[in-house]
Amino acid sequence: MKVYISADMEGVTGLVDAEDVQPPGRDYERGRGMMTEDVNAAVRGAYAAGASLVLVNDAHGPMRNLLPDLLDPRALLIKGRPKPMGMIEGLTAEYDAVVCVGFHARAGVLGVLSHSFMGHEIEDIWLDDRETGEIGMLHAAAGALGVPVAALTGDNTACAEAVAWDARIRAYAVKQAKDRFAAQLVPVADSRAGIEQTVHEALLDLPSIPTQPETHRLTVRWQSASVAAHLQAIPGVQKTDDRTVTTEGDMLHLYRLFNLYLRVATAVTSNPPYC
Repeated sequence: MKVYISADMEGVTGLVDAEDVQPPGRDYERGRGMMTEDVNAAVRGAYAAGASLVLVNDAHGPMRNLLPDLLDPRALLIKGRPKPMGMIEGLTAEYDAVVCVGFHARAGVLGVLSHSFMGHEIEDIWLDDRETGEIGMLHAAAGALGVPVAALTGDNTACAEAVAWDARIRAYAVKQAKDRFAAQLVPVADSRAGIEQTVHEALLDLPSIPTQPETHRLTVRWQSASVAAHLQAIPGVQKTDDRTVTTEGDMLHLYRLFNLYLRVATAVTSNPPYC
């Protein structure tokens, strides 16, 4: 069994603030260690369930957060950016399951460090007219490859979002959101044990892949009209109002295209911090 882990940071054990997850935040280096240990717990769970290979993709921000010298040596690591497929770089149909570690809720939801990909810059995303964020986008793209999302860890709002998107996902909450930058934390040792157990159980009972339409519609509403104006230069992208763009295509094309959106938006806006 081949297992793919996409590792974000906002939903990691103990982390609640931009200072924890963004360089050069005063607690960012500590946060890197916490992120690495959450991933290690997932790797242990995967191998306990019979994994023959585990590939980890560092999927947060600069995408060079995980500490290779502290990462479980059985895991392979993709680190750095840019990556054409972003948070699912390296995922192929050869994998049997996706595990999401350290994920957060979408923009507009009251969850710890909630946002969608770019902090303030993305106000809303709709996939086939359904509000979504990083969780729903990843789930749909993995499904297009025929790979189920088996497990997800993060705060309680991220877990609720994942289960609402697909009730078969095993979700484990490492903290309970009190506000966007505050949470009640699960003790570290208990959290790591919970991650390991959840991943182990999820991989022993993999969900099937839901049927997907061949063509999807992706709509993104930006805070800046400038971003929408620039994205019109991409063939097939249309503005529906000053700040909203929409396009259609197969899910893997849309996911790759959306990562191009992010690079354009970063160049246009300089990607200010979401706090």
